[in-house]
Amino acid sequence: MGMALVLVGIGVSQLLPGHNAPAAFDGQRAYAHAEAQMAFGPRTPGSLAHEQTRAYIADMLASYGWQVEQPAGELLGKPVYNILATRPSAEGAPWIILGAHYDSRFFADHDPDPVLQLQPVPGANDGASGVAVLLELARVLPQHDPAATVTLAFFDAEDNGGIDGWDWIMGSRLVADSLAELPDAVVILDMIGDADLQIYLERSSDPRLAAEIWAQAAELGYGDVFINEPKFTIMDDHTPFLAREIPAVDIIDFDYPYWHTSQDTLDKISAESLQIVGEVVLAWVLRQ
Repeated sequence: MGMALVLVGIGVSQLLPGHNAPAAFDGQRAYAHAEAQMAFGPRTPGSLAHEQTRAYIADMLASYGWQVEQPAGELLGKPVYNILATRPSAEGAPWIILGAHYDSRFFADHDPDPVLQLQPVPGANDGASGVAVLLELARVLPQHDPAATVTLAFFDAEDNGGIDGWDWIMGSRLVADSLAELPDAVVILDMIGDADLQIYLERSSDPRLAAEIWAQAAELGYGDVFINEPKFTIMDDHTPFLAREIPAVDIIDFDYPYWHTSQDTLDKISAESLQIVGEVVLAWVLRQ
């Protein structure tokens, strides 16, 4: 963890919880987590940056008092490194999984420049933004008498479908298929850092669960960001949970012109966007 913090010039005291730390989501802290990931470089599976990011996530979660597991998995002959962190509640409380993927794509195959299509995607919005919000939620979610049992799931191998030997949503598929007990809800955060944030309803998501979250956003004054209209149907990390008939929602801004290009860089995301999504998800969890 120390190496990760030094790389981006962030002091330990800026990210670790303090005795008097307020239980309020801080978009600037979330943005610092995005900076930390980007400082490692593209988090393509098997790379050093991928390994460093995994260690960074696990270290931050442990520092915030979460029980961290890193279950070993394999799919299509590829090792898959998911990270799960749980904060239990009282017996009978609802169980919620909040998830995001931390890997980035091997090739920027949507880049308008054919030369750049052979380079990895930097992954500021597509990967780092969701992880950043989850890590800040790890700091602010209640440690004592929480309303719900929360599992934070950091999925590996989501973003390399269409590349020889790989498929989409590999990490979340392993987690969903391994569940002996089913959670009450799964909420996925993906591409939620866009400085021009507009989150439409994703069509395959559970409508009741989506209605709750979008109503929470409207109550907080973010109805212009969480737009209560369906727009896209997307295969994402919520898909394997829906296949098991678990209510799941994909919170995603797919109107992002830098998707799978070399321009998915830190300057394209904002602390304000991370703040909005973090506030909405936190408020929704606390109402369970």
